This record gives sequence, structure tokens and C-alpha cells, in this order.
Amino acid sequence: MCSPSLRTAGVTVTVNATLSEVNAERFFELADSAARLGVQRLGFSRLVPSGRGGGLADRMLSAGRIRDLYHRVLSLSYVGMELVSGDPVASCMRADEKGSDDQGDVPVGGCAAGVAGLTILADGTIVPCRRLPVPLGNLRTDSLRALWATSPVLDALRTRSCYEGKCGTCRRWANCRGCRAIAYAATGLHGNGSLLAEDPQCPFEQV
Repeated sequence: MCSPSLRTAGVTVTVNATLSEVNAERFFELADSAARLGVQRLGFSRLVPSGRGGGLADRMLSAGRIRDLYHRVLSLSYVGMELVSGDPVASCMRADEKGSDDQGDVPVGGCAAGVAGLTILADGTIVPCRRLPVPLGNLRTDSLRALWATSPVLDALRTRSCYEGKCGTCRRWANCRGCRAIAYAATGLHGNGSLLAEDPQCPFEQV
């Protein structure tokens, strides 16, 4: 998993796990093994039910399971190995924002799609996130700067009032906004996907 040659060369090694009911309980075994082998970073994220992952849609973790599992995962501590995640739900749970005030209408953290980054595919297609197949344009024909500034899709991702369900009214919106890729894929299983739908695995209660 983490060869001595990589460690000798000073290469930082990250192992990533995509969590579903298929492997959730095995994550703790993976964490122990990774720590023993000298892995420096262990990442985790949720299954996005799109592409081949769509065949595992019925194995997605429920909101309650996410809450319980993430509490256990975030309580892990290893010398020399850091737990990391790009999941905005995990970030909010780690920050323990319970009882905090609403953080407002300007995104300052959370889901990076269209807010802190974009993805450029091999053919030049630009999408908000590598797991969110909503084309914005193509780098071969479009200005990246112009798309960043004027894309209606990106504007919607940055605008709280555009969000549907509890994601739009949640006090954590500025720091979370749920996972847009999961929201899009999950709604797409039942019709047209909505990248602004509420995150179906959100474990937070509305306040």
C-alpha cells in the first residue's frame, strides 16, 4: 500500500475510500492497515450514484448511517496519519457547528463545485466538479475566465436562494451546501437530475 521506496523518496501517500453499505464497516480495518503501513493521509468520501456507481444506488448510506459513521470515523486518531475528506458534511461535523449562527449567503467553504474550483476533462469539456457531468463549455473554444464569471450554472451554485429543500434554508449553507454531485445523481435516478436539490444524505436536523 505504501512502499518503503515512496517513504524514502519523501512522497506523501494518500489512500482514499468511497463509502457505501458495501464497505462502511471495513473502513476501520483499512484505517488500521494504512497506519501500520506508513500511509500519511487517509481520505474518505460518499458514493456518488452515477456512472458505474449508479448500480450501487441501493447501497447508499442513509442520513442516519452517515451521522453515526462519520462520528466514529472523525473520532479516529493515528500518529503520523491524517484523516482527510472533501465531503462538506464531514467538514461541518468536524467543525461542530451545533448552535452556531447562520453564516450568511456568501459561500466560504463546503462543496467546491463552481465555488472554489472546476474540472477540465480530457477533451477540454469544463464541468463544475469531476463527479458532476454538467458541461459549462469547452476550453478549446471558450474562455475559462469568462465562463467562471458569467456561467448561469456557476452563478446558481453560488446563490443560496437557488437551492432546493433544506439545503437552501440551512444555517450551514455558506460552509456546506451538501454534495452537489450526490444531489444531482440521486435526483437523476428518478428523472432529470437537479444539481441544486437538497443532499439526500444530509444528517443535520433543521433549526
